[in-house]
Amino acid sequence: MIYPLIGFLLGIIVGIYAPINIPVIYAPYMSIAVLAAMDSVFGGIRAVEENNFNMNIFITGFFSNTLLAGFLAYFGDRMGLPIYMAAIFAFGVRIFQNLAIIRRLIVQRIFQKNN
Repeated sequence: MIYPLIGFLLGIIVGIYAPINIPVIYAPYMSIAVLAAMDSVFGGIRAVEENNFNMNIFITGFFSNTLLAGFLAYFGDRMGLPIYMAAIFAFGVRIFQNLAIIRRLIVQRIFQKNN
């Protein structure tokens, strides 16, 4: 449980202090890719908490979700459709669902230790 959190925090710190500028035209694609990556990370943390984590599933899901989300945003942009908005909604819902389940599992584990 601690390794994914450390990696997540290190990623945030590197992202804040790294001198990487993304052109505004690519911002929708990168935002979708970041949301897809965050969805995979929270899904991985949830799997660790539920004791059914599989590294192969995590890695393939991480890259396939990120790439698919970026391509969908790109193709939607080419067609003149804001498909990225649907992806933002879907990934946002999944992130909050995973976060709620992680919180519930951690709280249950804490209260089981105290009883």
